[in-house]
Amino acid sequence: MENEKKQIAFSAIQPSGTITLGNYLGAIRNWVTMQNEYNCIYALADLHTITVRQEPAQMRKNILDAYASILACGIDTEKSLFFIQSHVHTHAEMAWVLDCYTQFGELSRMTQFKDKSAKHADNINAGLFTYPSLMAGDILLYQADKVPVGADQQQHIEITRDIATRFNGLYGNVFKIPEGFIPKNGARVMSLQDPTKKMSKSDENVNGCVHLLDSPEAIMRKFKRAITDSEAHVHYGEGKDGINNLMGIYSTITGLSFEQIEHDFEGKGYGDFKTAVGEAVVEELRPIRERYESYIKDKAYLEECYRKADEIALKISSRTMNKVMKKIGFIL
Repeated sequence: MENEKKQIAFSAIQPSGTITLGNYLGAIRNWVTMQNEYNCIYALADLHTITVRQEPAQMRKNILDAYASILACGIDTEKSLFFIQSHVHTHAEMAWVLDCYTQFGELSRMTQFKDKSAKHADNINAGLFTYPSLMAGDILLYQADKVPVGADQQQHIEITRDIATRFNGLYGNVFKIPEGFIPKNGARVMSLQDPTKKMSKSDENVNGCVHLLDSPEAIMRKFKRAITDSEAHVHYGEGKDGINNLMGIYSTITGLSFEQIEHDFEGKGYGDFKTAVGEAVVEELRPIRERYESYIKDKAYLEECYRKADEIALKISSRTMNKVMKKIGFIL
C-alpha cells in the first residue's frame, strides 16, 4: 500500500462455505498477481452472506477458514489490505446512504436478485433486494479505480457506476467512477458434472465442485468422473462443454494455449487428459492447503492480521464516508 501512484483495485468474496477451484482460478489467483501492479484492497464480504440464513457457529468458522485460505493463496498483508467487512462500520453506513440514491427499478432488474429469489423463495428479504447498494458502497468507499470481476458480475459494476454518477451529479466530485475489468488470466470454471453451469459450492452433486482444501485423492476422483462427450478427441469446440471446461482449467494452471494442449494430447483419450488436469490441479493446490493448515492453527496470527487491516480500512473508508455525510447535509 506504499506506492500512492498505483491505481487502487478493490475486490471482495463472501465467506459462505469453502472456497472452490472456480473462486480461486476466476478471482483469487489474480488477486495475488495484481499485488505488484495495484494498491490492492480486499475484503471478506460477510455482511453480504446474511441475505441467506446462516447458522451462527458455522458462519464464524467459515469466516476464519476463508481468511486463512485466502492468505494461503498468497495474499501478502504487507502489500495488500485484507479485512473483514463487518468489522468496518462504514460499509453498513454507506449502504444505507446509497439505498437512498438507488432507484427501485434499477434493483429490480438485477439478475442475481432474480436468481437468488428463485433459489430461496421462502426468504426473499429486503437485504437480498438492496445488496447492490452495499456492494457499491464497498467499492466507492475506497475510491477504487479498478474492480476485477467475472463476466457474470459486470452488471454490479454498471449499477455502481450509475449510483456514483448520480451522486456526483448532485453533490460534485465525491466518488471516483470505478471500472470493472476481467483479468487476462481469469477462468470461468464450470461444474464438472454439468459443464453448462458455473462451478458452485452449492452444487447438489458433490463431484461437480472441487474445493480449495480437497484432498489430492478427492480431486483426482472428481476429475476422473468429469462429464465429457463421446468423441474422445481432446480439442476445443462447439458442443464440447465438458472438454472445453477441462481445457480452460488446464490452460489457466499450466499457461499452455489450447492449440498446445490439443497437440500434446493428440491420439490420447479423455482418460489421459482427465488425469493430467487432475494432477495439475493437485499440484497447484498442494502448497495452498499446506499453508492453510499452518494458518488455521494459529488463530492469534489470523486475528493480528485482520485487526490491523480492519483499522486501516476504517481509516481510509471514513474519509469518503465523512465527505459523503457533509455533502448530504448531516452535522458531523
